Amino acid sequence: MVLKIYNSLTRKKEEFIPVEKGKVKMYVCGMTVYSDAHIGHSRTYFAFDLIRRYFEYKGYNVSYVQNITDVDDKIIAAANKEGVDALEYSQRFTDRCLDDLDQLGIRRADLYPKASETIPDMVKMIENIIDKGYGYESEGDVYFSVNKFKDYGKLSGQKLDDLMGGARIQSGEEKHSPLDFALWKKSKPGEPSWDSPWGKGRPGWHIECSTMSGKHLGLPFDIHGGGMDLRFPHHENEIAQAEAATGKNFANYWMHIGLLTIDGEKMSKSLGNIINVKDLLQKWDPEVVRLFLSQAHYRSPPDFNEKALTNAKKGLIRIHRLKEKLENFSNNLKIDKLDEKSLSSNDKPYLNIIEEFKEDFEKAMDDDFNTPLAVSAIFEFVNKSNKFFEENSNPESKVCAYALGIFTKLGNILTLFQPSLVDGKAEKVLFEKVQKLVYKYKKDVKEKNIENLINLLLKIREDARIKEDWTTADSIRKELDHIGFEIQDTSKGSVWRKK
Repeated sequence: MVLKIYNSLTRKKEEFIPVEKGKVKMYVCGMTVYSDAHIGHSRTYFAFDLIRRYFEYKGYNVSYVQNITDVDDKIIAAANKEGVDALEYSQRFTDRCLDDLDQLGIRRADLYPKASETIPDMVKMIENIIDKGYGYESEGDVYFSVNKFKDYGKLSGQKLDDLMGGARIQSGEEKHSPLDFALWKKSKPGEPSWDSPWGKGRPGWHIECSTMSGKHLGLPFDIHGGGMDLRFPHHENEIAQAEAATGKNFANYWMHIGLLTIDGEKMSKSLGNIINVKDLLQKWDPEVVRLFLSQAHYRSPPDFNEKALTNAKKGLIRIHRLKEKLENFSNNLKIDKLDEKSLSSNDKPYLNIIEEFKEDFEKAMDDDFNTPLAVSAIFEFVNKSNKFFEENSNPESKVCAYALGIFTKLGNILTLFQPSLVDGKAEKVLFEKVQKLVYKYKKDVKEKNIENLINLLLKIREDARIKEDWTTADSIRKELDHIGFEIQDTSKGSVWRKK
């Protein structure tokens, strides 16, 4: 089926056709790092992680760039208040914010260019804008002439005449029109600054994304994304800058994420309802939060509330119970393909259930990443699987192994079945802990997958039990439990689950 994306630029769903066959080049506006990551950040970056995962499932090679705004008025004000260097301050919160998203189970982008490291490129783009007649210098500041860019407003649908009605020139600004926006700001006391043809200063906010995206992905690239609140003026200004400077189209598809609400209210500092990711994870398992987020379409505004999270938790238990059941029935088989002719008459209906699930899931995701329908497909599969096993208590291992493979592969797209994080550290640390435990019992291990490592530990434990080495068997169980994995001994052997 053809993958279609709702393009904010054209305001309609369009077939996705990449600039370069087999590749997806995606840029997403990143965080301004002056405080810890909050659930609004998690909403946006979870959505694009999920979108990236589905492109990979479809066989695309994805290049995902997400900038870091580490030079900004808010950062400077916070750093000055604390009495530290602004870049030192922003580096601290860059690490903290990315770690927060790691703990939530959101995969990192491929590249995180920083504003402070891209200043020369921004200066060059500003010079191009001026040389082509779209920008001007005024008392050490540089502005973009909005009236000279005839396509201004094409993303947001804004009309220049309408915008002029409410626009004002602020005190201290020496610009030609109230609509003109800053490309370069002259330095002020107590601010970090860089040399430029217009004197010492720092870049405006909008120019960094226009510069970084083109530098790392080339123009045009496939997808530009961000929160719905960035559509105007930030993304509108990005288009104007990039296309004025280069004469090329900027991005082919624009994707905007619906803003999250808290108990029906907009999230804001004035209402005091901003929830940091760190605080969120004190109460809720990361996988519960991710399932909650996936139940809302990326363009819709999900409402964060206790009832919704509780329901997500209940649903997640049902999903994991089926996964455990399939693991028990599979007897450690790995099957990617299955011929219906090889199955008994009792098991053929289940193969149809599996294929129908896969088809429904892909159909939902191909339709502008419709995750609510994809989640519905998962629960429908859970219901039909449980009914099938009620009627068939001894299914063939191979059909269950095939079902398990499909179930986990599609679940991974929605970020299900990821290992939990331990002691606030990322997945890499969890892998290293399990690997270290394996090395206690087997030195020559080349496994790079955490599931394979745990299965190897279960085999070592089973061998120890056969030899009546209960000390080793009990030690493996206790150490896995400490890391965050529970072992269950069944009639068909030992199985494990994430706690």
